[in-house]
Amino acid sequence: MATLHLMVGLPCSGKTTKAKKLESKYNALLLNSDALHQKLFGNNVRIKDNEKTDHEKIKNAVESIMREHATKILTLGVDVILDFGFLLKDERDLYRQKAKELGADFKIHYMDVPVKELYKRLDRINRKYPAKITDGSFPLSKEDLDKCISTFQPPTPEELKE
Repeated sequence: MATLHLMVGLPCSGKTTKAKKLESKYNALLLNSDALHQKLFGNNVRIKDNEKTDHEKIKNAVESIMREHATKILTLGVDVILDFGFLLKDERDLYRQKAKELGADFKIHYMDVPVKELYKRLDRINRKYPAKITDGSFPLSKEDLDKCISTFQPPTPEELKE
């Protein structure tokens, strides 16, 4: 039976690094929205002329396409790793239900990293910019990270057991 793996955590928590290891471990297909976004559109997340680019709109479209592919791949019996962040419990619950409907197993991989460490990692990523970043990470403002931190709903112990 195939398994749907969700990489859950805040930006800079190491989700993509861990997902790449799991890809080999489970012989799974890794779908990372930021990496595909980068290949198609570059690093268009920076603020330009005091306005954000269409990063979120593009990210949502890319993730929608990846969800469609994940559904098909799971029905073929192949594990899928979705590396989207999944900050909200309702979103994780929807994916859990979808996996169940497809007859697939479901697993959350939670990257629990202290906020102080997230800020250190954010600084390292942002120092690479404007150099070409090609590892699936994007420069992000401290304010954007703070917003993610304030909205993040960490998985409950019950979620992690399921």
